[in-house]
Amino acid sequence: MSGWDRLGGRAAGRTFRDRRDAGRVLAEQLSAYRGRDDLVVLGLARGGVPVGWEVAHDLGAPLDVFLVRKLGVPQWEELAMGAIASGGGVVVNDQLVARLHLSEEDLQRAIERETAELHRREAAYRQGRSPLAIADRTVVLTDDGIATGASMLAAVRAVRASQPARVVVAVPVGPASACREIGGEADDVVCATTPTGFEAVGQVYADFHQVTDDEVRDLLATPTG
Repeated sequence: MSGWDRLGGRAAGRTFRDRRDAGRVLAEQLSAYRGRDDLVVLGLARGGVPVGWEVAHDLGAPLDVFLVRKLGVPQWEELAMGAIASGGGVVVNDQLVARLHLSEEDLQRAIERETAELHRREAAYRQGRSPLAIADRTVVLTDDGIATGASMLAAVRAVRASQPARVVVAVPVGPASACREIGGEADDVVCATTPTGFEAVGQVYADFHQVTDDEVRDLLATPTG
C-alpha cells in the first residue's frame, strides 16, 4: 500500500492557523517516523521551512533548507515551464514548452538564471553551514502545500540523486491529482487535506503571509531538539 493510499486526503475540509500549525498536524501524521536516528527533514524554501521546523521538532530530527526555483516562461514569468532544485534536479513541462513553441535556448537561459539565484539563496540561508548529509538516510521533504507538483517533483528527483534510503513528501494541502503523481516517485506521501474545490495553497490558511529570508535564517538557526 502506498503512502498516499495510507495517509493522504483524510480531511478534505481541514484548515490551519498558519504554517507552524500545519507542521504540527503533519508531524502527528508522520508519527511512525518519530525517534528514528536516520531521519532528516528538508524544508523547501521559503514556505516549507516553518512547516518543516515543527515536523523536525516533533519527530526529533535535524532540519535543513532545500531550494527549488520555478522556471518561468519568457515574458510570462508567473507561468512555470518547469522547476529546478538543489543538487541539480530538473522537471520540465514538455507539453507546455511545445504548445508555446519555446526553444531549447529559452529553457537553458531560464535554467542558468534560476540556478544562479538558487545558489545565492542557499549561501544566504545556510550562512556557512554545510548541507546535511542525506545518503542512506530517510528524508522528509516539507512544503506549505503543492499546486501543480512541479517544484516538489524536482525536489524528489534531486534528493534521489544523493541516494537516500527513503524519500517522504509531507505537505499540508494539495490537489489529489498532484499528490498521486508525487506518490509515483516518493516512497511515502502525506497530504493532510485535499480540498474538493482546490484553487490555491493559501485557501486553507488563516495566516498565509509571505515568509521572509530572515524567518528562514532564524528557524534554521533554532535547534529542533
